Amino acid sequence: MKPTRKTDLLLLAVGVGVCAWLIFRAAYDQFPTLRLFVPVTLAALAVIETVVAFQLRARNEHRRGAVVLEPLVAARAVALAKASSIVGAIFAGIWGGLLTYVVPRRDTVTAARSDTTVAIVGVVSSALLVLAALWLEHCCRTPERDDDDEIPPAPSDYDLRPPRNG
Repeated sequence: MKPTRKTDLLLLAVGVGVCAWLIFRAAYDQFPTLRLFVPVTLAALAVIETVVAFQLRARNEHRRGAVVLEPLVAARAVALAKASSIVGAIFAGIWGGLLTYVVPRRDTVTAARSDTTVAIVGVVSSALLVLAALWLEHCCRTPERDDDDEIPPAPSDYDLRPPRNG
């Protein structure tokens, strides 16, 4: 599995942001009032993933008292991180599209004033989720080994035959 590319997430966020802006431009008056708790859930997920990342990092680095990180746990955490980074990028695009639509209209449209605050919190929460997901993915990588830590080859790799005279 390859690490998540930040450029892919940025392109996804920008593409979704443009689409969201077009949708808000066409139908903003038909949307319900946005509540602040909606984007805050993304920030809560970011906090949870950050805590998990630090726990897995300690296990992956074999710190004293930490249980060894099982490969299946690491694989599941990486899958969660990849999914969360994509979700965070999508929501960053949606909230960014809303923000670019409502900021110029906040003085003329009453709902745009409160939606600006919600959109700002949404962009920040989405960015935090992407950062937490990338950190979680980083913490699940196998640590680099020093030459001193190199594992000796298995006994089957040794040539146990007597040397030839010749």
